[in-house]
Amino acid sequence: MPARTSRGSKRRGSQSSGTDRMPKYETTRRVPYTAREMFDVVADVERYPLFVPMCEGLKITSRQTTGRTTTLVATMAIGYKAIRENFTTRVVLHPDAAPERIEVSYLDGPFRHLENRWRFLPREAGGSDVHFYIDYEFRSAMLGLVMGAVFDKAFRKFAEAFEARARSVYGPVQIRSV
Repeated sequence: MPARTSRGSKRRGSQSSGTDRMPKYETTRRVPYTAREMFDVVADVERYPLFVPMCEGLKITSRQTTGRTTTLVATMAIGYKAIRENFTTRVVLHPDAAPERIEVSYLDGPFRHLENRWRFLPREAGGSDVHFYIDYEFRSAMLGLVMGAVFDKAFRKFAEAFEARARSVYGPVQIRSV
């Protein structure tokens, strides 16, 4: 399956091998919240079961802070209908980077690989651009067939879910016109 991007986003890179992998999904969403507000919403992983599609639970197993960078190891329980899986990732929070960013790398679970990145870019007119990228492949071809389309739809709803969470935390905001 070829790499997928959302409308208006840029496709980065290309696949050099002849074998197709599970989809990549990449989108940039303009939101009325500051880059720091959106960073804080995405960094608040303990709250994911409240609003992230298919997330049924999340447990932080370790937290280490070096300077202003925080590294978490978290296990997320996901579910869809009768299927339940757990996977563990390392989440690195870079609140003082330019741009602010969050990097997620796969440690254990039903994937062959999973890579996820968030970038939060402030806009002069107010608000920010939230860039979301994910690339994953299930270890089992059967699980990939069953869950692949569901994950693809869920990832497409992630940006909306985080914006809705920001709205519930910070209230509705309008971007100022220039």
